[in-house]
Amino acid sequence: MDVSIVVPLLNEQDSLPLLTEKIDQQMQAVQKAYELIFVDDGSTDDSFEVLQDLKAKYDSIRIVRFRKNFGKSAALAEGFKRTTGNIVITMDADLQDDPAEIPHLISALDSGYDLVSGWKKKRHDPITKTLPSKFFNYTTRVLTGIRIHDFNCGLKAYRQEVIKTIPVYGELHRYLPVLAHWHGFRVGEIVVQHHARQFGKTKFGMRRFLHGFFDLLTVLFITRYRHKPLHLFGSIGMAFTLVGLIILIYLTVIWFQGHGIGQRPLFFLGILLMIVGVQFFSLGLIGEMLTSSKSKEQEYGIIEEID
Repeated sequence: MDVSIVVPLLNEQDSLPLLTEKIDQQMQAVQKAYELIFVDDGSTDDSFEVLQDLKAKYDSIRIVRFRKNFGKSAALAEGFKRTTGNIVITMDADLQDDPAEIPHLISALDSGYDLVSGWKKKRHDPITKTLPSKFFNYTTRVLTGIRIHDFNCGLKAYRQEVIKTIPVYGELHRYLPVLAHWHGFRVGEIVVQHHARQFGKTKFGMRRFLHGFFDLLTVLFITRYRHKPLHLFGSIGMAFTLVGLIILIYLTVIWFQGHGIGQRPLFFLGILLMIVGVQFFSLGLIGEMLTSSKSKEQEYGIIEEID
């Protein structure tokens, strides 16, 4: 199989026939064997019935159905498990992602990238969605150092080895370029066309940004400190301990000068900071012990091995 296309969906019964038709047209144009994997993430409308009808018409379709809504990351993870193509393309089912971009994504991979992310440079979404998205993308760029404008674009292309290497859980689907870059893969970006939603309603909600922030912290931790946790917790512990030590030294000096310190809030703050600092050191050491015990399972980005 040349190309696997993974499409997670939730209540998109109206868009599925047209989306499938457009994808098939593009794949026929590029003359590549393909499979189209739809992952129904607990739809409550007739999406699954529509997919079954489409399956009777298109042999390339494969369907995965969840009992309930588990989220986009879970849907992508299950879709990735079933891919057999050398190239894997993901896109949303609401027709806002244009299947006409598929040949461009494949060409970008052929130019040397391992993962190519779409950039919806001109978006057809309300400001309540675009403004928070710009802030989210800017923050992610600054904290990760990866120069991608649209981390959350559903339209992406991967080499098969990428999706078999990087984990997808929680809300980490939006950080797949970050995780791929950390594993040593070459990550690129191309401008893609974005359309206004034709059917249904958006699944967007502000809670998604809260979850995304927590997952950003997760990504930063597992990419920078996963195998050296003492560097993180030790630094924090050292800072707390140092401030607490300075406070206690100061109080000791004025105590020798005859001033009482037993009832000073600063005295209790100094002790508290020392205790917290030691606790952070302890967390770092425990993390190092766990990392050491798991070191044999460490996966590295080995490209080639010659005996």
